[in-house]
Amino acid sequence: MAQKTQRGRGRPGPRSGSRSGGRRPTRADPVRRVAYDVLAAVDERDAYANLLLPALLRERGIEGRDAALATELTYGTLRGRQTYDAILDLCSDRPARDIDPPVREVLRLGTHQLLATRVASHAAVATSVDLAKDVVGMRPAGFVNAVLRRVSTRDLDGWLTSITPDRAADPVGYLAAAHSYPRWIVTAFADALGESARSGLAETEATLQAGNTRPQTTLVAIPGISEPAELTAGDDAPTAAPWSPYGVIMPGGDPGAIAAVADGRAFVQDEASQLVALALAHAPAGPAGPWLDLCAGPGGKAALLAGLAGQAGPGTHLIGADLRPHRAALTGEHLRRLDNAAAIAADGRAGAWRPGTFARVLADVPCSGLGALRRRPEARWRKSPEDVEGLVPLQRALLASALDSTRPGGVAGYVTCTPHQDETEGVVAAVLATRDDVTVLDAPAILAGALGRPVPDVSRGPGSRYVQLWPHRHGTDALFLALLRREPA
Repeated sequence: MAQKTQRGRGRPGPRSGSRSGGRRPTRADPVRRVAYDVLAAVDERDAYANLLLPALLRERGIEGRDAALATELTYGTLRGRQTYDAILDLCSDRPARDIDPPVREVLRLGTHQLLATRVASHAAVATSVDLAKDVVGMRPAGFVNAVLRRVSTRDLDGWLTSITPDRAADPVGYLAAAHSYPRWIVTAFADALGESARSGLAETEATLQAGNTRPQTTLVAIPGISEPAELTAGDDAPTAAPWSPYGVIMPGGDPGAIAAVADGRAFVQDEASQLVALALAHAPAGPAGPWLDLCAGPGGKAALLAGLAGQAGPGTHLIGADLRPHRAALTGEHLRRLDNAAAIAADGRAGAWRPGTFARVLADVPCSGLGALRRRPEARWRKSPEDVEGLVPLQRALLASALDSTRPGGVAGYVTCTPHQDETEGVVAAVLATRDDVTVLDAPAILAGALGRPVPDVSRGPGSRYVQLWPHRHGTDALFLALLRREPA
């Protein structure tokens, strides 16, 4: 669970909007109401919080500190859902799963304010009661008031002693309950880190904690059309990203207010995505030739690769391909400022190109997304082990196609935004078992060469030639990278 953040009680604002979007005045303050509306949409229709929340903030004119509070309430409540439901089970006369969904979302939101923010207890309860009246009417107001008053009798640590299993007897269960993750994700992270219940799960807990911390916004300057020094808003000075020479940490504010971002010459992009693109661009590859981003949508890595391709020599161009036309169109928007790149709609498994066409190929394949839970906290409740199992055949097919698309002497990069072993090393091993024309390159060493310095603890494990980035180690999403050279037949 995240530490307490966001001082403030949320100022009452204009009384507008209601459950039906209608005409009666609203009791709830706008900050809580926008957080609730996102939580309800995520629960009822699988909306994406990272897309819906910014749109609602703009639509309702919520800015500055109020927008920051709404963001913390939304994301914090999504992250803590499992822990908060376990606490509500003890504070209510019925299990959380049996509470009417709108009331349950109000209670989750109130519980987050009480246990993980600096909102005063009386304000957290009162604003939650007003919110309940607003979204479902007067009848449940007393129930919400009573339950949240029970929640307020202890702090988070006090409640954890009641809802977590014994740590020594069930360390995975303890971490799942204490940090609000499904048990299978805790196990997957521990396996990827090489930890076990017997050896201890200290680093697993560290990455769970990091996954519950909202990341800073990182920007990338696309080589050839922008510079990192441009990526500043107003009088705020940019902060260089720790690793990427093209990355900048936003000091705050709206990225769209930066001219280079508004012009499509720079983009929001996690530093891990920048690092894997840099490693592929600097991998030793024999032949010159075009580059390919096999699963390019929405186009952020494709734009960086195109900028790097422009530095590789005259005539080096990049094709960004995506199966879905709308994602191919988004890729085209990212590439529109680059004269050496183009986007196409194409199935990466079949390809609209001849085998052996490209000198460098990026296969950033669809995956479970477990490496980006900081940004998409609701994903932990939507994914299952069966989802991972269903993705693996597609991942294998795309990696095989990437290798087929690479000319002899060229390099393919296999990337996933997940550390899950089945989606990372497991996929690479399965594909390599069917081929005798591939060499696994030393990705950590190549990344160090691209940056001019090593990135600590970036190897997948002792002696591994794969890169694994982690939020708790590197402050990035948990991306995996394998660099594979296609050898002559």
